[in-house]
Amino acid sequence: MSAGVLFDAPGPRARLRHNVLTLVGVVGLLLIGWFVWRRMSQAGQWDADLWTPFLDPQVWTGLILPGLWGTLTAAAVAAVLALAFGVVFGLGRLSDHAWLRLPSAWIVEFFRAVPVLIMIFFAQYGTFALIGEVLPAFWAVVIGLTLYNGSVLAEVFRSGVLAVPRGQSEAAYALGLRKGEVMRLVLLPQAVTAMLPAIVSQMVVLLKDTALGYIISYEDLLNAGFRTVPANFGNIIPAAIVVALIYIVINLALGWFATRLEARSRRSRKSTAAPVTAPPPPGA
Repeated sequence: MSAGVLFDAPGPRARLRHNVLTLVGVVGLLLIGWFVWRRMSQAGQWDADLWTPFLDPQVWTGLILPGLWGTLTAAAVAAVLALAFGVVFGLGRLSDHAWLRLPSAWIVEFFRAVPVLIMIFFAQYGTFALIGEVLPAFWAVVIGLTLYNGSVLAEVFRSGVLAVPRGQSEAAYALGLRKGEVMRLVLLPQAVTAMLPAIVSQMVVLLKDTALGYIISYEDLLNAGFRTVPANFGNIIPAAIVVALIYIVINLALGWFATRLEARSRRSRKSTAAPVTAPPPPGA
């Protein structure tokens, strides 16, 4: 019996204990599921009248799919801007000049520490105090997501570049390359391979955070599921279940993509840097 990396392989008693605990856990989950199903059945949440609207194509094309489009649009725009933000301030943190490195560090740490919802509120209503105009909900969501996720991606970019062994840059400098050429030709191509899994994982977080737009009435998937559909058919629980399933499918697809990228980066020989993970929030 071989030993594991972090602990010894379990013996017969430990395997029996693990199997018993697994069985108890499965039975407990089944009982909880049965209880929830029974209570919802008693409340009439499984009645056909509440679920038949989801068989109507007009409900999807007129209510749910526009909300899904709003979610994906905000996520796509925020992802592009967050990547640009992360590249600029991530490289700024690597600068040899203190006048560029220190402000970049302050900006990144500040926006990493502020909750996304507060930034969304400030983006929408803070502009009214500044210029007398309320920012549209779409741009408020995009700005809030860009600032937070961009600051996290800045740390990912910085960590990815620093993960490349120093010998790579030293060899490039020995060949007579300048710092910009070393960064562009040697470090970044290897760092990108190591950063891809963390970048995609952060995109999953960004997509889920678009649901915060519900608070400011942004027309996204969550708004469609909790406001628009129930207002027309009075089926908030079935609508919430359908919307949750859509979120689960999208996030599982992105998670699977991130897992494949991580496995590919581990097998790749194009980079000597280890895969980078997203940094935890400040104070975690």
